[in-house]
Amino acid sequence: MTTTTDGSTLPGGLPRPEVTPPGPWALATPTSSTLPNGMGCHLVDVPGQHVVSVAVVLPLPITAEPREVEGVGAITTALLDEGTVSHPAEQFAALLERTGAAMGAGQRGAGVVVTLDVPARRLGPALDLLAEALREPAFETEDVTRLVRTRLAEIEQQHAVAASRASIELARTEFVDASRAARPLGGTAETVAAIDRAAVVAHHARLDPSLGHVVVAGDLSSVDAAALLSASVGAWQQTPSAPVPEPVAPQRRADRVRTVVVDRPGSVQSELLVSCPGPNRRTVDSWAPFPVLDYLVGGSPSARIDAVLREDKGYTYGIRAGFHSWSVDGGFVTRGSVRADSTVDAVRLLLGILEDAREGFSQDEAREGRDYVARTAPARYATADAVADEVADLLLTELPLDFPTRTVTEVTELTPDALDAAWREWITGEWTLVVVGDAASIVDGLRELGRGEVTVVPA
Repeated sequence: MTTTTDGSTLPGGLPRPEVTPPGPWALATPTSSTLPNGMGCHLVDVPGQHVVSVAVVLPLPITAEPREVEGVGAITTALLDEGTVSHPAEQFAALLERTGAAMGAGQRGAGVVVTLDVPARRLGPALDLLAEALREPAFETEDVTRLVRTRLAEIEQQHAVAASRASIELARTEFVDASRAARPLGGTAETVAAIDRAAVVAHHARLDPSLGHVVVAGDLSSVDAAALLSASVGAWQQTPSAPVPEPVAPQRRADRVRTVVVDRPGSVQSELLVSCPGPNRRTVDSWAPFPVLDYLVGGSPSARIDAVLREDKGYTYGIRAGFHSWSVDGGFVTRGSVRADSTVDAVRLLLGILEDAREGFSQDEAREGRDYVARTAPARYATADAVADEVADLLLTELPLDFPTRTVTEVTELTPDALDAAWREWITGEWTLVVVGDAASIVDGLRELGRGEVTVVPA
């Protein structure tokens, strides 16, 4: 047994190897160009990732949906892989399967993202199918009706699940009725039920490929991705039926600082959702402090919240908190469930932890948070789909493509003072609190906390 210079020993007389800090990290830089139809083209070579990920980004904010058919964006995007004019649903699915491709699409706050994952050697045929789905979706009436029924069933289920019900109530409590943010991204039962084929066709007609982008990430050494894109999605032409509007920032209620209890008599757990306004990635000088603060306060099992509520008190299996940046807004959200009999004390402790963090973060905490966020970045972006999704989100929210690299670099230089300043700027103690649980057993205790008005609504 040998003793090393730091006092530790290794068996067999072997010296302990020295571990050097990792070098600087950078997200692979896209090679950017323009396709024949005006669409931006961004190629990211990720060696060894032989399943290539494609993301088509089309700006069309959720706020552009007609009020009477909100949710039409989600229905429209879900139908894009349900068959085309040239190939009905079963044939289109068979062609995708033959190429080994998986296609998906979704409506995000700032626009539509259509994704494709396919082995690199089959990229050409898969891109042809993707372009066909964008150019000539069938939107069969029976398919629209089926997806509307499915979405209505999902809405009913969301009202039955405590976490989803809390999110619905938070949105309508925090934002004014006129704001799109006050209502679910996928629409309400009333607006979804009004969606028909004409509404779907009209929504698709608003897409403008000349304002869009396509991202391809993966091992591109064996394919001419730019040429394949020019011949497929780059050939898609469509004049939008109306100009694409800018996203509209939501307006918060003047009385948002209050507590709402969604009554579920007999609940053995209470779902907690605590929120306040937060930063937006496009408007702050640096985003670097916020992922570090997430990790330290509520982003891991060792964070301040879980150290008290899970490890010390045993009130919860875990509560998570973090800053979220949307297209034109941001927020700080804390969510999780606690034992019903601990609800009031859990709320008291939780709000205390969040507000006490204004007293500052230690050198050790700052170092731990910096190391976690910076040193796990390579793993977060190790796969082609993660890279494509990140670049797509940057394009959709109009952020520079070096944003992740710059943020990680800035993370490594953060001081406790910088963390303190960022936390104090946004966490002021003005909370919107939603509790889904047994109102009879918790309302009086919540009122005694002195956190403003407490109201009860039915489940």
